[in-house]
Amino acid sequence: MNFKVIGTGSYVPDNVVTNDDLSKLVDTNDEWISKRVGIKERRISQTDTTLDMGTKASFAALENAGLKGTDIDLIVTATISGDTACPSTACMIQNRIGADCMAFDVSAACAGFLFAVETAMGYICRGKAKRVLIVCAERMSKLLDWTDRGTCVIFGDGAAAAVLEATEEGLYESVFNVKGGDDVLKIPATNGSSPFYQLESESPYLFMNGQETFKFAVNSITHDIAAVLENAGIAKENIAHVVPHQANKRIIDFAQKKTGIDLDKWYVNIDRYGNVSGASIPIALDEMNRSGVLKKGDKILLAAFGGGLASGALVFEW
Repeated sequence: MNFKVIGTGSYVPDNVVTNDDLSKLVDTNDEWISKRVGIKERRISQTDTTLDMGTKASFAALENAGLKGTDIDLIVTATISGDTACPSTACMIQNRIGADCMAFDVSAACAGFLFAVETAMGYICRGKAKRVLIVCAERMSKLLDWTDRGTCVIFGDGAAAAVLEATEEGLYESVFNVKGGDDVLKIPATNGSSPFYQLESESPYLFMNGQETFKFAVNSITHDIAAVLENAGIAKENIAHVVPHQANKRIIDFAQKKTGIDLDKWYVNIDRYGNVSGASIPIALDEMNRSGVLKKGDKILLAAFGGGLASGALVFEW
C-alpha cells in the first residue's frame, strides 16, 4: 500500500521583511545575510496565528484536491509553534474545516513534514485511513530573540498542506534518524508559576549553535539520501526532483555536491521565505505542483533535518 498526493496548498503572511528591514533592528546587512544563508526576504506574521495559517493552507489543499473537510479520515499537523498546548493545532484545524476524524500534532521541528507523512503511512497501510490531510504550520517569529542577529535573520512564518490518498500503486521508501540532545538546537518552554519548583526559567527563545547545526545538516542530508536511495533500489539519476529543507543555501549547495545529484534537480526557494521549519518542504511542493513542474510518475526525494536532533529522507512517486 502506498499513497498519491492529490492536492497541495500553502499560505504565507502578506508582510514581507527584507534584509534591509532587519538591518534596522540588528547589526546586519543584506550582503552578510545573503552570503551566509542565501535569504533575501521572509514573511513575518502581523495578525495571522499558527492556526490561521494552517487552516488557510488546508482549505487551499482541499480545494486543489476537489474535496471537503468531511472527506478526510485523518489530520496530522506538524508544528513547534502552536498557539495553545491544548487543544492541539490539528484538533482546531479539524474544527475549522468541518472535518469529523482523528486529528493530532507531531513535533519534529524542521523535519516535521516527513515525520507526519511517515505517521500517515502507518494509518494508510493498516487500512485505517484512505485520505489524510498533512498540515505544517509555523509562526517561528514568536520563538525568536529579535536582538540576536544569528537567528532572527534566518526564520520566517508560513504553512502548507498536502492531501494523501491511499493507492495500491506507486513507490514509498523512507529513513529516519534521531540523536536526542538539546546542546545544538533548543527552544525552552516556560517553567510555569509553581511555588514549589526551584529551578530558574531559561530564556524562552530559540537557541542554535550555528556551526554544529551546519555540520549536522550536511552530514545527515547526505547520509539519509544515500540510505533511502539504496533501500528503494533507485539510482540517483532516476530522481526527478530533490526537495530539501530550506534551512541554509550553503547547506543545500554542500549536500548537492556530496550526493552528486544534478543541481538542476534541487528545488530552492529559501531566498523568498527563509527557514519556515516544517512548512518549508510542503510550501515548495505546493509551488512545484501549481507551476506544473511535477509530472505523473516523477520520483521525488525529500530530505530534512532539525531539532531533536532529527533527520530523515523519503522518496515517493508523484
